[in-house]
Amino acid sequence: MLIAENHLQLILEFALIIHLGVILLFNVVSIPLSMVLFIALILTVLLAAVFGIDATFLFLPFVSQHEFTHPFGALAVFAWTTLAASASLLSEVEIKSTSIKTMSIILFVIIAIVGSLMHRSFLILWVLGWIVGTLIMSKSFKRSSKLTPKRVGGVIIAGIAGLGILELLSRLFNVTILSPLLRLSRIEDNSFPSLVMVLKNTTLWGHVQGSCYWGSQCLGGSDGYISVPMNLIHFLTLPFPLFYGVLVTKKDYIDYMLPGIFGVAFDFGFISLIAFMGWCMVVICTGFYVLRKYRTKRKNGSRMYLGREAMLIGALTAFITQAIIGLFLFNRTFNGSAMLTFMLLSALVIAHVVTIRRRL
Repeated sequence: MLIAENHLQLILEFALIIHLGVILLFNVVSIPLSMVLFIALILTVLLAAVFGIDATFLFLPFVSQHEFTHPFGALAVFAWTTLAASASLLSEVEIKSTSIKTMSIILFVIIAIVGSLMHRSFLILWVLGWIVGTLIMSKSFKRSSKLTPKRVGGVIIAGIAGLGILELLSRLFNVTILSPLLRLSRIEDNSFPSLVMVLKNTTLWGHVQGSCYWGSQCLGGSDGYISVPMNLIHFLTLPFPLFYGVLVTKKDYIDYMLPGIFGVAFDFGFISLIAFMGWCMVVICTGFYVLRKYRTKRKNGSRMYLGREAMLIGALTAFITQAIIGLFLFNRTFNGSAMLTFMLLSALVIAHVVTIRRRL
């Protein structure tokens, strides 16, 4: 059995296992539209409840929140977009879906509110997911886009108002974690020093040995700035250092204060960053290619792939959204537990192009 010797190997092994598992599942289980609709509805409701309970903990004494929006934020985008796409596909085959569309709107608002209470970055992820999903669905179903300048302006105004309300709540209840201004001040204080450290020490395959916050114990690459959850690594008793305590607090400078392009480059090198971004482009281009095939078959009267089409729209939307936010805004959006979600979304796109031949 191949045992990972560093964080990069572990990420690649997890990615391979998840992709193979999803591909096998796609080739064993039929995916009708009714099943996709049911699973998407249950998953969206479940995530809305989880985010809501977690947000409630912000206002309760002696209870700590778990920040589920980080690992499951993109999964919520996938679930809701799949639900919305399923409702639209029902309309395409002349089945009434008014109640489902109404439910999706209610769930959209609920998740937006409770998720943004926990993290302002989730609000950006959620709005971007709505924009990307709306554009993909308008193209897939040949209808005019709902993204008018008036609506975009309304969303921006609502977002600014929401941030203002969060700042007000943080001051009224003395809950500093809600404060957008605190977040901005943390970025101002920490992002520039972290950026200087990354740019000065990044190499083709990692970083200058000893340039990490843990000094002489720095490995020069795959130090754990980018990885799967540390609790999972500890559970598997894998043979590489985790820098407990130091990594949890000090990796926050890169993990939370810089975009993912700097985190990936610093931990794995410029070559790995290019390869990672190349993979993202492969997944996105593959998703749009298969989506076009599904749309053609649907227009020709086939209903065989409706469930797969809805799921692909959701997975592609969530993958694009998580990649954009993670790479160019907040590294944490696809790091740690969120890395597993990112792998799953990638697999849910790639699985549509792989068919296993059966021999009797």
